[in-house]
Amino acid sequence: MDGILDPLDSASNGAPSLRDQAISPAAPAGIGAASGSPWLDHAYGPRVQLLDCPWTNSALARLSSSDCTHTELVQIVRAVTARLATEAYGRELPRAPRVQTTRMAEHHGDLGRWRGDALDPAMKVIVLDVIRGGIIPGQTCFELLSLVHPIEHLRLDHLSMERIAGQDGRVGHVDLSGAKIGGSTEGATVIIPDPMGATGSTVRRAYQYLVNNFGRPARVITLQLMATPEFLRTVLDLDPAFQVYAGRLDRGMSDPDVLNSKPGTHWERESGLDANDYIVPGAGGVGELLNNSWT
Repeated sequence: MDGILDPLDSASNGAPSLRDQAISPAAPAGIGAASGSPWLDHAYGPRVQLLDCPWTNSALARLSSSDCTHTELVQIVRAVTARLATEAYGRELPRAPRVQTTRMAEHHGDLGRWRGDALDPAMKVIVLDVIRGGIIPGQTCFELLSLVHPIEHLRLDHLSMERIAGQDGRVGHVDLSGAKIGGSTEGATVIIPDPMGATGSTVRRAYQYLVNNFGRPARVITLQLMATPEFLRTVLDLDPAFQVYAGRLDRGMSDPDVLNSKPGTHWERESGLDANDYIVPGAGGVGELLNNSWT
């Protein structure tokens, strides 16, 4: 309308256009955070991706609170797992060109066909549910993939595992008491979503079992809500095929000068485990909490 200035138009009032202005972050990024990126800047190498964004941090802070309800806990585990999974799928899984005829093709012919890169429908993907903490994350990852990937090339497998502590309270070994593996894992992409990446012993035992009995995967993607420096070291040493995605890095047992340094700079001095191999700051026994079963 005549006489009304358009706030989006710099020419209308001589001021910079709102289209050209950026909103500055409310607060500076923390130690190790890459400005403007949701990923933590670290020195663990290119096979580690650690989220450091306000939403995920808020969600995991709520999850770890003693007054977090079971309903909230389950919803947060699903939401953060989905966030990690979609990021990992887009970054790590093979791609293939695709043409998709849309509903608009009826009106615009070839212009109504979308063209671009999508997930390769020929790739074999296996989600590995590590009972019991991994039940909900495993189902979440499987369902997300089933939305976009042919079900004949997708599988949800299961391992029943338990950390066994020694007399000193630390994890001595992992007991594998049962398995439901639907076939070969040779050359497949295996996804292992487990809420807490503490020592890495569960992932190590699972990987060794698959390789020894069902074949070596082409790539392995682990998804953890929280992970320690000890977990990263154990998993990355298993095989170059491993990629780690985690919602948060916990290294709370490290010395103050290490905590004030870029993550991974003093990896040998970093620790996120207490004397009983529980994560600090962590969230307690998430497997027990998710299942409301304390055995």
